[in-house]
Amino acid sequence: MRVILASSEVFPYSKTGGLADVAGALPKALARIGCDISVVAPRYIGLGRRHGDISDDHTGELLFDDLSIPFAGGVRYAAVWRDWMDGAPIYFIDNAEYFGHGYIYGSGNFDVERFAFFSRASLELAKRIGGPPDIIHCNDWQTGFIPAYLATAYAGDSFFERTATLFTIHNLGYQGFFDPNLLSHLGFAWDVYQYGMEFHGMASAMKSGIYFSTALSTVSPKYAQEIQTPEFGNKLDGLLRWRRIDLIGILNGVDYHEWSPETDRNIAVNYSINDLGGKLECKRDLLQRYRLPADLEKPVVAIISRLTTQKGIDLVAQSIWRMLEAGALFIVLGSGAESYENYFQHVRDTLPQQVGVYFGYNNTLAHQIEAGADMFLMPSAYEPCGLNQMYSLKYGTVPIVRGVGGLDDTIHNFERATEKGNGYKFYDYSPDRLIEKFYEALMVYYDRDLWRKLQRNGMHADHSWDRVAHDYFDAYQRVAAAKK
Repeated sequence: MRVILASSEVFPYSKTGGLADVAGALPKALARIGCDISVVAPRYIGLGRRHGDISDDHTGELLFDDLSIPFAGGVRYAAVWRDWMDGAPIYFIDNAEYFGHGYIYGSGNFDVERFAFFSRASLELAKRIGGPPDIIHCNDWQTGFIPAYLATAYAGDSFFERTATLFTIHNLGYQGFFDPNLLSHLGFAWDVYQYGMEFHGMASAMKSGIYFSTALSTVSPKYAQEIQTPEFGNKLDGLLRWRRIDLIGILNGVDYHEWSPETDRNIAVNYSINDLGGKLECKRDLLQRYRLPADLEKPVVAIISRLTTQKGIDLVAQSIWRMLEAGALFIVLGSGAESYENYFQHVRDTLPQQVGVYFGYNNTLAHQIEAGADMFLMPSAYEPCGLNQMYSLKYGTVPIVRGVGGLDDTIHNFERATEKGNGYKFYDYSPDRLIEKFYEALMVYYDRDLWRKLQRNGMHADHSWDRVAHDYFDAYQRVAAAKK
């Protein structure tokens, strides 16, 4: 089974969100079970810390510099670099015109053009690095043109005759809208727009991936159901219902080589499910890093998130004062809307002995928060999968979530009577429901034996990529067989 996975971001080379974690971990797990998998990604240059953690010399060796790509009415060229991720090669498309601007994502037609170029370059690269792939695994709108190019520009190409596509929707909220007048520039005829890309007068790269791919997947079973409804379907629910037979949900995994308190080199003290003593020292270290008093009796509540309404930050903003009144310490790591950053800075300035903030991306600090916090908030408006709640479970940090998408699949309410469950969740999008679950958690927090039981329930869960890799490999086989 030969697979090429195309992604606009791959950890640790570039990252803005969970897509990078998936693209960085899944290929390694697939390689461990014998899948012949390669990864292809753009080579971004000049990224700042807010936009990703790539460095210009962290993309391996220059493989060749003459990849020719039919594009924009002519031929463009790219260099290709190669690195290795635990047995899985990763190839970087290097073109300064498109990826040398110091950011991963921009906006507008140029952003769509950049990733259309990347999609076409990925197909040309496939011809240079081995035999025909059985599967090209596309991820989100940035690779949504790959299935469309295969169905049009490469329709008579014998190299791709048996190649199927799996298009994974990580977040339907981002659709890659663009002006239909750009279509000819990208190499598409008008009829392709009419039946495969048109979206209320605009064109959509996300719709392109959904329409033209052999099969579809999402990053959790619940999200696969949700996006077929008007509430979560972003006006593509009708198309997704039409393709429901080809749509599956596979819950994302966690890279326990990176995220385990037993081996994590980023945290103050390692600990395990059988010996949680080190978690208290991690809490002490975390409070020191945020310059908060080392009051280890008080619960530390944390968020690591983009500061957007999608992540339910408006609920957090409306609830934070009541949490602080209850004696909690509050820690923020993230960036986003200026209004939210200013708001949390105001809360911190008002109560500097209870609140710590860090605006930006810091992977090391994210590990330290998971290890040192007592509770972790994810009250998302929608959440295709979510990874931090699974990190939290592994680190004995109790998640408080809204029951949407992968949050609903992974978190189960803790019941004091039965001592079953691994966290707390609510369903109504309301700050009152969030604070109710916080108070529930607080009652258990002060019962140390019960709290330890809750922590260990979460730490027992297995959300490893090694398990998920088998689900994807099975899906690849089914999709390839359907193509044949």
